[in-house]
Amino acid sequence: MGSAAILAVLAVYGVILVAIGIWGRRESSSVAGYYVAGKKLPSWVIAFSSNATGESAWLLLGLTGMGYLVGIHALWVVLGEVLGVALAWVFVGLRFKEYTDRYDSITVPDYLESRFRDTQHIIRLVSVVIIFSMVTAYAAAQLTASGKAFSSFLGTSYELGVLIGIALILFYTTVGGFTAVAYNDLLHGVLMFLGLLVLPIVGIAAVGGWSPMVSQLGVIDPDLLKPMGEYGLSVAGVASAVSFVGIGLAFLGAPQLLTRFISARDRSEIVDGSVMAVAVIVVFDIGAVFAGMAGRALFPGLADPETILPTMSAELMPGVFTGVFLVIVLAAILSTVDSLLILASSAVVRDVVQKVLHPGLSERQFSFLGKLTTVVIGAIALALALPEVRVIFWFVLFAWSGLASAFAPVVLCSLFWRGTTKAGAIAGMVAGFLATVLWVLLFKERYYSLYEMLPGFLAGFAVTIGVSLFTRPPEGAGEELDSVRRAIE
Repeated sequence: MGSAAILAVLAVYGVILVAIGIWGRRESSSVAGYYVAGKKLPSWVIAFSSNATGESAWLLLGLTGMGYLVGIHALWVVLGEVLGVALAWVFVGLRFKEYTDRYDSITVPDYLESRFRDTQHIIRLVSVVIIFSMVTAYAAAQLTASGKAFSSFLGTSYELGVLIGIALILFYTTVGGFTAVAYNDLLHGVLMFLGLLVLPIVGIAAVGGWSPMVSQLGVIDPDLLKPMGEYGLSVAGVASAVSFVGIGLAFLGAPQLLTRFISARDRSEIVDGSVMAVAVIVVFDIGAVFAGMAGRALFPGLADPETILPTMSAELMPGVFTGVFLVIVLAAILSTVDSLLILASSAVVRDVVQKVLHPGLSERQFSFLGKLTTVVIGAIALALALPEVRVIFWFVLFAWSGLASAFAPVVLCSLFWRGTTKAGAIAGMVAGFLATVLWVLLFKERYYSLYEMLPGFLAGFAVTIGVSLFTRPPEGAGEELDSVRRAIE
């Protein structure tokens, strides 16, 4: 009976996704419509969509798992993400929107090419390589989460869960484009918000209240109640806390999040959406950590901490609510994979085919090619996800940091420093990306597992600034930056 209720909820959810996908078709016949919803989205859509996209299954399975594993030490993630979201909406969003509207940009590489007058398309081509490599890894990790979710909730095979997840995503993403993605992400964001508001309350109540939960955690492992976790106030403890805070840096310039600012109706929507975006991320993150802590007190012997959310929902709630939480996990997964597929597709179709190889094709031809490319990229991610079950928390963070380290330092310099040059931007993108990858492969284990985004950001900024100091900025770029600043003031 429980499984029947879960399947009924899942069926209703699938119908809603399909309906939104079909509804979104009206905007998907042009490049701008397919990739940025014709730049018509209101504040409440971009606020929920941005956070739902940025959080993914990492939030519902990964961060709840970290709350389960390390207790209040995971609250450093909350601090980093709240700061990252707030700074992005207050300082980055308005300038980026003003610039991209002036350039009529559809993608982040569009903006960078126009900002640095790159007539040779070098920035576009470098961007495509970085986006494609990281997006396939990122999407594969999300599909891994889909397999885990179905296996935990319904007892299906891991492979079947992955296949169901990709089938849903590919339908509404290819049919409805970014309009369907954004409005489905709105639905997903609301579901995630409600789920992470309710689950920790239910979990803490099941333990007997806050004080009994804290007491129980202290008995299980006193380190769960220490701000620096098992390491205490040591180099390793500080490195761990700084790493968790650093996760929020990606909100300042990850391209899948910047696309939300491009798609806004106008700058006023970014102003209106900023408070909502910060409030949503607070509930998301605190709810996930507290749910994980309550879960540790209730179910201390789990073999896989990343299954604590499905375990709690199945054990503490009736079948229909378990179905709702399966939908919430799927919402987190789908809200990220759909955006990643659109991002990678835009990198291929807009940034390579339309702008470099075949600019003479019609809008409908580009739109069709975009949908076909989305399916192909989804198939590649599927092939990577099927053979192996990974630890979602760390695998997602690797792809998240690779994208952010390549783009965020360059985007921030381009928005705030008139001396940034084309050569500096190209070198900074490559340096940020390579530093992230090399840190994971060669150095991370030897340096207290310091999170790779921190050296990635440092390398990106250092190289962008260093090369820019020895090269000439584009003609008129400084005056243009001053003009943008005056416009938003």
